[in-house]
Amino acid sequence: MQNWKLTLTYDGTAFAGWQVQPGLRTIQGELQSAIGRILGRKWGDPPLPQGSGRTDAGVHALGQVASVALEAPLPAENLLRALNRTLPAAIRVLSVEPVSAEFHARHLAIGKTYEYRIFRGILCSPFLAAYVHHCQWKLDPALLREAAAQVVGEHDFTSLAATDADLAARLRTDPGLAVPSNVRTIFSSDWTELPGDLLVYRVRGNGFLHHMVRNLVGTMLEIARGQFPAGSMAAILEAQARSAAGPTAPASGLFLHSVEYPAG
Repeated sequence: MQNWKLTLTYDGTAFAGWQVQPGLRTIQGELQSAIGRILGRKWGDPPLPQGSGRTDAGVHALGQVASVALEAPLPAENLLRALNRTLPAAIRVLSVEPVSAEFHARHLAIGKTYEYRIFRGILCSPFLAAYVHHCQWKLDPALLREAAAQVVGEHDFTSLAATDADLAARLRTDPGLAVPSNVRTIFSSDWTELPGDLLVYRVRGNGFLHHMVRNLVGTMLEIARGQFPAGSMAAILEAQARSAAGPTAPASGLFLHSVEYPAG
């Protein structure tokens, strides 16, 4: 039995997110199916690869990480080649490497970086539209940067988290279940203007809640266009209520950039 670390990139446009869901096309499901076709019936049902986290429907990845243990004795280069021959073109495996049996893509992740891309031009090409949020509001760049800076550090991000339907269902059946903390640490948070009318938000932290980055972006855009008072991000965090923050930005502009693990 060999445990593998897979690094993937994918265009999430046509998928219902990472996590396997009955009757829906997902990244995790396609990866599991590809592994099954490569191994064949001799090795039984294909294992379910575990991702570093769940990306939502329409969200993309530049460096998602998954782990999976396989019994088949495959060299790394053969597994990489076979996966990319079998997976749909919207999903590519960038690298595969053997890791210890203890490695788990989600449990051992210590940091993640996300990017959110906004197109500011008048006409958004149909070849770009699936990878950006086309936003033509007049925005104050200084207010964007100020709001981004206010989320750096350790905060309770309840105001910027969507309701977790899975957790809510578990709490209904087990009211005594411990509710996970919404406290996260953000290491860096900034906006950059790029050529081609692109505005890019990059945020790096030790973990992110459901819809947290999209809610951060939606709230910062509201502040930068004057819908919320300047400097209000701190008060929004302190409120610990989703109703205090702005709308959820579209999924199309979001990319999981990279995942970090302890050295060694």
